[in-house]
Amino acid sequence: MNAVARPHRARLVEALGLGPVWVRKSARIVPRGPVDAPGADPAGERRSVIAALDWEPLQRMVSTCVACDLATSRTQAVFGSGPTHPAWLVIGEAPGADEDERGEPFVGTAGRLLDAMLASLGLSRERDVFVTNVVKCRPPGDREAAAHEIACCRPYLDRQIALLAPRVVLTMGPVASAALLGADAATAERVREHSISVDGRLIPVAVTHHPAHLMRSGDEKAQAWADLCFARSLYERAIAAAPD
Repeated sequence: MNAVARPHRARLVEALGLGPVWVRKSARIVPRGPVDAPGADPAGERRSVIAALDWEPLQRMVSTCVACDLATSRTQAVFGSGPTHPAWLVIGEAPGADEDERGEPFVGTAGRLLDAMLASLGLSRERDVFVTNVVKCRPPGDREAAAHEIACCRPYLDRQIALLAPRVVLTMGPVASAALLGADAATAERVREHSISVDGRLIPVAVTHHPAHLMRSGDEKAQAWADLCFARSLYERAIAAAPD
C-alpha cells in the first residue's frame, strides 16, 4: 500500500467505526454514523475493507464492530469456532443468551443437539466443522434478526466463507438459509442442492432445521436426518470431484 492510500484507509476504518474501540467495562458502545462526505458509499467501502482482511484482523473487527444497534446491548460478539480449514461450515441465525455470555456459537441444549447431529455423521466441531451465525451479536430478547442487522453482518460472513473454503455449507433455520441463499431458499424443497460462488468456486449448500426448533418440534427430526444425509452426499460428491 502506498503512502497516500495508507492514511486514506486509516481514515476510512476510523470513520466507519471498524477499528479498535476501547471502552470502560461498564460503558456502552454507541454506534457511529455514516461517513459524511459527498458521494461517499460507506456500505460499499466497508465491504471492500472487510473483503481484504485475513483471519485474525477479521476476528478483531467483529469483536469491536459498532455497525448496528446490537453493539449497544451485546455482552460480546460471537465470531464462531472450529478449525480454520474445515470440511463443513454450519451457519445459524444469531447468538442467544448462552452464546452471548460465553462468546461461542451453539452452546447449551441447542448446542448439545447440534453436536449429536454432527456426531451421527462422524463429524466433530474440533476436527471437521466450523460453526458460526449470520449475525454475530445477540438480538435483544432473542428476537429474530432484522434485515438491516443481517445486512451489516453479511460482509463478515462472506469473508469467513472465503477464508475457510469449506467443502459444504449447512444452514440451520429459515433465517440463515434466506440470508445466504435468498428468500426462496427458506421455502424451497428441502432435499435440494443449492450453491454459492466463492472466488470462482461453487460450494454446495444444504438447508435444515435449527436445533432449537427441533427441540420444540420433535416430529421434524426425521426430516432433519434426511437433510443431514443429503448434506453428506453433497460433501462426498465435492470430495470425489476435487482435483488430486
